[in-house]
Amino acid sequence: MPDTPLLKDTMKLHGISRRGFMKYCATLASVMALPPMMAPRIAEALETARRPSVIWLSFQECTGCTEAITRSHAPTIEDLIFNAISLDYHHTLQAASGHAAEAAREHAMKENYGKYVVVVDGSIPIKDPGFSCIAGISNLDMLKETAAGAAAIVSVGTCAAYGGVGHAAPNPTGAVAVSEIIKDKPIINVPGCPPIPVVMTGVLAHFLTFGIPELDELARPKAFFGESIHDRCYRRPFYDKGMFAESFDDEGARGGWCLYKLGCKGPTTKSACATVKWNNGVSFPIEAGHPCLGCTEPDFWDNGGFYKPLSVPAGDYRKLGVAAVAGGAAVGAASALLSRAGKAKAVREHETVDAHDLEKPS
Repeated sequence: MPDTPLLKDTMKLHGISRRGFMKYCATLASVMALPPMMAPRIAEALETARRPSVIWLSFQECTGCTEAITRSHAPTIEDLIFNAISLDYHHTLQAASGHAAEAAREHAMKENYGKYVVVVDGSIPIKDPGFSCIAGISNLDMLKETAAGAAAIVSVGTCAAYGGVGHAAPNPTGAVAVSEIIKDKPIINVPGCPPIPVVMTGVLAHFLTFGIPELDELARPKAFFGESIHDRCYRRPFYDKGMFAESFDDEGARGGWCLYKLGCKGPTTKSACATVKWNNGVSFPIEAGHPCLGCTEPDFWDNGGFYKPLSVPAGDYRKLGVAAVAGGAAVGAASALLSRAGKAKAVREHETVDAHDLEKPS
């Protein structure tokens, strides 16, 4: 089989200018938390890279991850990522069906043995193979067969990374994550329900350019999952001052106060939502007035109600961050109480203070 064309030749074929490509590389450097000086190195690596074969397997999932990645925003990130890789198998996007579709997967595995990348979205049922089959092959068997010759595996979405909604109690299908089955291959987890589009494309581009990125203890790329949403949230100053929305339509909610008391899981959730955001950087759930659900963390479906604050006990997962969160809340509350006490003292000393101020959070 002849070598696949270089990426720079593919870009020329699709009319992508050098200027547009360099802007894309600069964007990638920013998205991957790399200094601007790395953009030329990214460009050099991408231009001389050959398009790797990618086999995308979809198991117990809702297709939300595919829907998200196809909405990667400009500058031409969607076009570049799908032209930079040879997407040889994808249930939703491929034109072939039936025997022809499976023949494409088998051909890609044979011709690119040891070099192709497997992208998985969806959990894998292990209680009964009949719960989910493709072309008469159980999800479990297809994963094992396809992963055998892979260079690496990218688990896209919370279902593939942790088991997701299929793994939630009572887990009737025995759904598990990819990492619970495949133990002998590098695995990169890109959780989210769904993940941010540019995070998915950024991880794939990083792998194409530099190889496997630096990962955290949950095999997530640190560039995107190295800090909590809480630490980067624009509402954080309100949290530190003890100013919380008590309901979705009160003064605090209208004023953009912290959503911690409405169940925001930002303090215990690591993701780039607050910095990368969604829809071409327009917004993210907290900015739209909705608490973070913690969808990039394990077992978020089971760890308490979406609208209950973290201070309400709800399983072992909370123990990881509840102490720090409770401490922060206590500091904020104490600060607010001291401020109110100061105002009360001022009134007692007949200083000029508006009585209504005593009722306002500080």
